[in-house]
Amino acid sequence: MEHHHHHGEADSTAMIELLDLDAEVLHSYLLDVTTWVGQLATDAPTRVLDLGAGTGTGTLALARQFGGADVIAVDQSAEMLARVRARAEDGGLADRVRTVHADLDVAWPAVGLVDLVWAASALHELTDPVRVFKDVFAAVHPGGLVAVVEMGAPPRFLPDDIGLGRPGLEARCHDAVARAQADWEPHPDWGLRLEQAGFTMIAGQTFTIDLTPPHPISTGRYARAYLRRIRPVLEGRLAVEDLSTLDTLLTGDGPDSLLHRDDLVVRGTRTAWAARRP
Repeated sequence: MEHHHHHGEADSTAMIELLDLDAEVLHSYLLDVTTWVGQLATDAPTRVLDLGAGTGTGTLALARQFGGADVIAVDQSAEMLARVRARAEDGGLADRVRTVHADLDVAWPAVGLVDLVWAASALHELTDPVRVFKDVFAAVHPGGLVAVVEMGAPPRFLPDDIGLGRPGLEARCHDAVARAQADWEPHPDWGLRLEQAGFTMIAGQTFTIDLTPPHPISTGRYARAYLRRIRPVLEGRLAVEDLSTLDTLLTGDGPDSLLHRDDLVVRGTRTAWAARRP
């Protein structure tokens, strides 16, 4: 989730839209990373666990990658899980996808033993990841895999000069977000944590996302959903002129609106770690 965060009901609709667009726009990256995981699995997994599943982007990609597997989606949001079930139904995968409502910070869900655990952009939200990794270790069959994915470089959508305001707006937005999160580690080294929990690290890879929009409309909606998501953090941290330019991109219905621009791209990175239970 790409971008799975603790959220109140107020912004859950916006979060659902962002996660669904993530799936739509980044489907080729998802195929790459799930194929990579498939190549590392010694046997085709039959039971797969998706932790912090969000709206099911990873759940459905895993169900397609491993055609014989049952996939269990775990999330703390009942609303998100309802979306997972609806998407599984739409994709003809409802017989192999089930959902479990659980808050991993409170207790490990009763899901039994699995062959593969997948956690994408979710573990950095945990209060006590060390304990959860021990729970993960206990839930994986010997020889089974854990794959953890986190966003590396945040997504970039805009050219340096967008024809409005001062050039470099998006870079300044990202710098302001980084300053706001200076005391928070959004990109821990999960390899070390996995080894501390008893797993053997077997691979790590950075996946580069560099898309010229195949779907300009969904790319514009994706850019808008992401930049709307960080807009509150920028209040008071970005020059008034920059905020005004950003608001034109976000809310305007004119040619400068994100929904109508033809110069958008999607660039970013995802870092993946894979480890095996001895």
